[in-house]
Amino acid sequence: MKRALPVTREENFPDWYQAVVDQADLAETSPVRGCMIIKPWGWGIWELVQSALDRRIKETGHENCYFPLFIPMSFIAQEASHVEGFAKEMAVVTHHRLKAVDGKLVVDPTSELEEPLVVRPTSETIIGDAFRRWVASYRDLPILINQWANVVRWEMRTRMFLRTTEFLWQEGHTAHATREDALEETLKMLEVYRELAEDILAMPVVVGEKPENERFPGADSTFSIEAMMQDGKALQAGTSHYLGTNFAKAQNIRYQSATGELEYCHTTSWGVSTRLIGGVIMTHGDDDGLRLPPRIAPRQVVIVPMLRDKPEDAELLAYCEKLEAEICKLSAFGDPLRVKLDKKPIRSANKRWDWLRRGAPILLEVGPRDMASDHVTLIRRDRLRDGDKVISQGLARTDFLLQAPALLAEIQANLYSEAKGRLDANIRTDLKDFDAIAAFFGAASEDDDAKSGFKGWVRAPWARPTGAELEAVEARLKALKLTLRNIPVGQGAASGACVFSGRPAVEEILIARAY
Repeated sequence: MKRALPVTREENFPDWYQAVVDQADLAETSPVRGCMIIKPWGWGIWELVQSALDRRIKETGHENCYFPLFIPMSFIAQEASHVEGFAKEMAVVTHHRLKAVDGKLVVDPTSELEEPLVVRPTSETIIGDAFRRWVASYRDLPILINQWANVVRWEMRTRMFLRTTEFLWQEGHTAHATREDALEETLKMLEVYRELAEDILAMPVVVGEKPENERFPGADSTFSIEAMMQDGKALQAGTSHYLGTNFAKAQNIRYQSATGELEYCHTTSWGVSTRLIGGVIMTHGDDDGLRLPPRIAPRQVVIVPMLRDKPEDAELLAYCEKLEAEICKLSAFGDPLRVKLDKKPIRSANKRWDWLRRGAPILLEVGPRDMASDHVTLIRRDRLRDGDKVISQGLARTDFLLQAPALLAEIQANLYSEAKGRLDANIRTDLKDFDAIAAFFGAASEDDDAKSGFKGWVRAPWARPTGAELEAVEARLKALKLTLRNIPVGQGAASGACVFSGRPAVEEILIARAY
């Protein structure tokens, strides 16, 4: 069966993913190793994700601000466990000037900085320094801020959107008087992320707490949303951290309580990034390209006039322009419909497949016969094919205008339902010891599991080991390229024996290969 992409998901999932990024015109590699250029269609998706999340961040009482890209080395060094977690990924600025020598630009050795600057890998330390100045009394709390920014983590193996040296994100940071308030904040923002993933991205997730070895460096507790990709791997799609008083003690963030005593603040941080776009690709894409949930599609309806380079093309274009104006007056999901009339002077079939690869939810083809009968030909991206045949439907123009908002809502729900069914059907709960888990996943291939087949996840009994015992568990999993994902919230009482220790289980944990 011929498809629009040069490689299928089954043949080679990583190559398929890259083909979608390329042919959906989302991004391209940059001259800087490990960095990407986000193209207009990819940026349009990110803007819609950003807008939906920013609205929710503000609705929960947070304000946006901005902090410097450069962080003094001494700030990083104040929090030892934090440094250890990021040390190998930090980019460091040591000089501030170049000079020409024999016609070549070189670093001026006399411009060495008095203190090296770290290019922002995350902002807990520099924001903590500001919190120290901003907080004096319990009356100043809570502080609830967020920033949209870029960060740099020097990755050895990169993949566009999923793991790049520079990426975009939001990072929220808050300070509270008590552990209870801070933990409530942590879980509140985790729920915001779940809602974003499921309601906006149509990407079902499992919400839970990370085990000790997977916590954010310096955090008391880390919570995550985990999504299942079509190759069965897990994607950590968002995290929310309760930092306890660890950063407050390192940076002297204290407040005077109502009784006059000095207390350390309890802080949180939480973030999602452009890797969400990678998650959308791997959750919804097919062998013809991207399929976008309508809520994040830069163009929800695309009109392709069937132009033939003839005089009557002008009349057809006028008809399509009128149709475009009518669609623009409609609303879906509380916003005006986003519509595009593609007037490019290229073959209509090429334009059709260009938009289908990009994932536009609804494509309307309009030819002279359609115009004559006041009809449109509708193609839904979520239900593109019946075998080799592209499914299209003729509709009266007035009927389409009546149905368009409901059609977009149906496409959004259909994509979520399809992904939720895949998630629910592919979490194994019947594997009760590590040997069975190892046999299920099998040995990890050296080519990033490109051809190792779909595996899914395992949800297994767990005794919450710590210290050396947890390190031994991590080593056993690492040999199979497996990781502990999270401990799902809302569990009932655990039963059975821990798959690692044989001791009575206290809860269940998800195990998977992951991005």
